[in-house]
Amino acid sequence: MAVKVLVVDDSGFFRRRVSEILSADPQIQVVGTATNGREAIEQALALKPDVITMDYEMPLMDGITAVRNIMQRCPTPVLMFSSLTHEGARVTLDALDAGAQARRILRNRSTTHRFMTSRDTSSRAGPHP
Repeated sequence: MAVKVLVVDDSGFFRRRVSEILSADPQIQVVGTATNGREAIEQALALKPDVITMDYEMPLMDGITAVRNIMQRCPTPVLMFSSLTHEGARVTLDALDAGAQARRILRNRSTTHRFMTSRDTSSRAGPHP
């Protein structure tokens, strides 16, 4: 049975790309996406994913607040993504305190490219735009 994943990020590009990468693995099923923390809570309760990928900085409700709510209502493993560099250490500690398994991914060009293409099995060569 496939691992069910909920992808949460306010960036349409990042949501779409993470979903594409995860969906390329037959053992992973992206069951939904959310654009902010409030939607993440609603989707987590409705979809009951096995894992949630969560951005930190989003409108309406940030990822840390959403993780705290999710952990109180339906504890689910959460991987935190953060583009913050200066505040990264604090964000990571906040995420762990909220119950997430923290993964800090810097969204600059080279790091994003490495992350986004690390599981890409397409035949395209060279850097992606």
